[in-house]
Amino acid sequence: MTWRKSTHSSGVSDSNCVEARQQADAFQVRDSKLGHDSPIFDLTTTDFKALISAAA
Repeated sequence: MTWRKSTHSSGVSDSNCVEARQQADAFQVRDSKLGHDSPIFDLTTTDFKALISAAA
């Protein structure tokens, strides 16, 4: 699956963001500035939605 990040983080000065991807019925998130070296956090769909809601 492909990592995705917010379109609000597409500029050079806004490159610090988390990336997310869907895995079956869950999600994974990582730090975009660390890329492949970032730890990957596994979240349930409920937890992912709560993360998005808290960040908004």
